[in-house]
Amino acid sequence: MTNVQGRGGVRHLNNSRTIVFAALDIGSTKISCLIARGPAADQKSTFDPRQGLRVIGFGQTLSRGVKAGAIVNIDEAECAIRLAVDAAERMAEVAISEVYVSVSGGRIQSSCFSNRTQTQTGVVSPRDVDHAVTAALTQVNVGKRSILHVQPVNFILDGTSEVTSPLGMHGNNLQADIAVTSVEPSYLRNVALAVERSHLRVAGYVIAPYAAAKACLMPDELQLGTTVVEMGGSITSIGHFKNGQLLAADTLQVGGGHVTNDVAQGLSTTIAHAERMKTMWGNVLAEGHAAQEMLAVPLLGERGVDTVQKVPKSYLSNILRPRIEETLEMIRDRVHSVPNAVRATTSRIVLTGGASQLTGLRELATAVFGVPVRLGQPVGFSNLPDRASNAGFAAAAGALAYAARPDRHFAIPQEALAHFERGQMGYARRVGQWLADAF
Repeated sequence: MTNVQGRGGVRHLNNSRTIVFAALDIGSTKISCLIARGPAADQKSTFDPRQGLRVIGFGQTLSRGVKAGAIVNIDEAECAIRLAVDAAERMAEVAISEVYVSVSGGRIQSSCFSNRTQTQTGVVSPRDVDHAVTAALTQVNVGKRSILHVQPVNFILDGTSEVTSPLGMHGNNLQADIAVTSVEPSYLRNVALAVERSHLRVAGYVIAPYAAAKACLMPDELQLGTTVVEMGGSITSIGHFKNGQLLAADTLQVGGGHVTNDVAQGLSTTIAHAERMKTMWGNVLAEGHAAQEMLAVPLLGERGVDTVQKVPKSYLSNILRPRIEETLEMIRDRVHSVPNAVRATTSRIVLTGGASQLTGLRELATAVFGVPVRLGQPVGFSNLPDRASNAGFAAAAGALAYAARPDRHFAIPQEALAHFERGQMGYARRVGQWLADAF
């Protein structure tokens, strides 16, 4: 069991109160880099980190060397990362040395681990919370997978659940529930290799739906419970949130690229033109186009105006809608299969990612899911470029917010430390403020 979260890294400027944060989103269709200035991280602060960030650099390039969210050609991936980072650095007039990386591949999985302890005096003290969390951490077992996020998501005091702050409360039995999100270590090693070959260090990782939530969700949505569906080019990733915490995450090997391929095959045209048609004229609503509206479609492998066929726009919709419906039904089934402890988050859904911007998709998703659905886009960031202010850049913007205030790492007591070291976890070596400091 390993953890490869990098050491928290930021670059200090001459003004000691100003820090430069950088985020990198490595997707299957595009690679994006954002650079911002902001105040130093304060994990105890209730201040929204997005409000303190001023974006000063933005770079984007077509993704190369990446397939289904994973690095498949290290040289091409390095080149694409360099291009995106260089564009952001030129705009910001700042050279960065490390980045937080948004990830969607690596077969993201989540598990919950629990354990119960007795309080010492019948009133919950910081030491009791310490023991309860330690007891839960000793149950963590994800094999050789790499842990990205560990969060105490719930306390149960004498049978009363959803106790978010048990300190000072009366009770004899305290149980801590710990949510653990992990990925395949080889996936992260290859991502780190591509980044390091671009002369950057990985300061930390954040899964794409968690990043998207930090960019798009309102505080009440995070508190009451919301499911974020990040629809990327090859992977759709899902995150469930409540009480401001990531409860669970999941992925599906399907995305906007599959829709583009359907269009290219159905209309016998190039993938590039199919993507352009999908983006400009795609509509998944049956009544979205008038019958007389036509599209000019160049045939694959042909040249000249005589090889352009005319098809109704409604024909494009007839190709798009079945694939989108199938994708949404797969997401619905996966969302509805969550444990009861996560079920409250499924009462509202926020769609993010480039594939979520297809016209009519929100309305169709509302019908398929049977719950309120909205399209999320980055909010609260100062000076975010217009071209990065849409759902397609939610993960990149959210990784920037995560860089400004990353997850708290815990100082594990000795008994749990020994357990983790035996499991070759390594997570316990990166210590921060103990859980009690948060209350």
